Amino acid sequence: MIRHTPSRRVIAASLLALAVGVSACGQGRAEKTEGADGAAAADYERGPHNGRLLRDGDFSLEITIFEEGPEPLYRLYPYLNDKPLDPRQVQASIALTRLGPSVDRFAFTPTADYLASPTVVVEPHSFDVAVAATHAGKRSTWTYPSYEGRTVITADAARAGGVTTQRAGGAVLGESLPLSGRVEITPEGQSEVHARYPGRVVAMNVQLGQRVSRGQVLARVESSDSLQTYSVTAPISGMITAKNVNPGAITGNGEPMLTIGDPTRLHAEFFLYPRDAERVRVGQRVEIASLAGEHRALGVIEAVLPSSDPLSQTLVAHVDLPYQGGVWRPGLGVRGAVQVGQGEVALAVRTRAIQPFRDFQVVYAKIGNTYEVRMLDLGRRTEEWTEVLGGLEPGTEYVVDGAFLIRADIEKSGASHDH
Repeated sequence: MIRHTPSRRVIAASLLALAVGVSACGQGRAEKTEGADGAAAADYERGPHNGRLLRDGDFSLEITIFEEGPEPLYRLYPYLNDKPLDPRQVQASIALTRLGPSVDRFAFTPTADYLASPTVVVEPHSFDVAVAATHAGKRSTWTYPSYEGRTVITADAARAGGVTTQRAGGAVLGESLPLSGRVEITPEGQSEVHARYPGRVVAMNVQLGQRVSRGQVLARVESSDSLQTYSVTAPISGMITAKNVNPGAITGNGEPMLTIGDPTRLHAEFFLYPRDAERVRVGQRVEIASLAGEHRALGVIEAVLPSSDPLSQTLVAHVDLPYQGGVWRPGLGVRGAVQVGQGEVALAVRTRAIQPFRDFQVVYAKIGNTYEVRMLDLGRRTEEWTEVLGGLEPGTEYVVDGAFLIRADIEKSGASHDH
């Protein structure tokens, strides 16, 4: 594994420069160099298998990670006077100290011309390495750092750059279904105005769109039977939304003279197509948003009814909508997201925290002022949360906002190895 020693770099966040230190590792295709204490591969000696060569007098040990199988494994090649040495004459061990800290230990047994360990070198390959080997009664030890996907940012710089963190833990994941619909006045907020007796309209006191109060005189009608004139008043307060007669017209034939709608009593009507209708139920929560996204509200499905067109097989879900000072207006289009299912998971991270790194999806763990990749095995995903099946310990502090800054700096510096 090739590694680059920590160096100070700059992350651009608006006009803010974040000072960072990054370290990395790299490797060949099948057997990978393990560790480097210089800025480039030329800063350390390689062995015949392209691994890092550690020397102690006439004895030397080449460290590689073999990656042709399903999991990366260490292979150690011993030499005496630069000639291959029977691995049965050598006892060796490796300890990897990770951030946290935690220690991974490897014991080796001779296999063919090398020493092998069955313990997997888990991702990330970022640790401080301690190697011990004994040959002919003499013990040799070496230590070196081998980092990847790691950067150091001061607390002040992280705050100024908008980096935020939280602890990984359980979460409730809800599955949502997108909906489209429109704002309408509720049936309870509408009333038709009829003449009590058939007759001629002699006066009309209101116009379309005019606001009226309950009990207000809207029109006067002359009865065809008694020729007496009587007043027609508003049954509710609201706005004139339909006007079907004018002075001189004959009314009382069953058609309403006027329709009044109360614009403070609103609901959203969402259209449900057959493929989605079976998943939507009364009582489910719905997040409602204007088409421009400027206004939002939370509601609950109060009824699911057939549409006015029976051939379409479309249903309509009614969701109560708060007045909110008039931001919702009858007839306007809205979009919604209904929670059709949810479940609690033991470990999850914020979806926006997840970043790509090599062939992995990762978050950046924070230990002190050091940030380092954590390769994740992911499960269910929603807009807010993503389930974590492996790769992250519960309680780990990880970056939520600003993760792309760390990722960008690591990519610029080449702070990753290639598989």
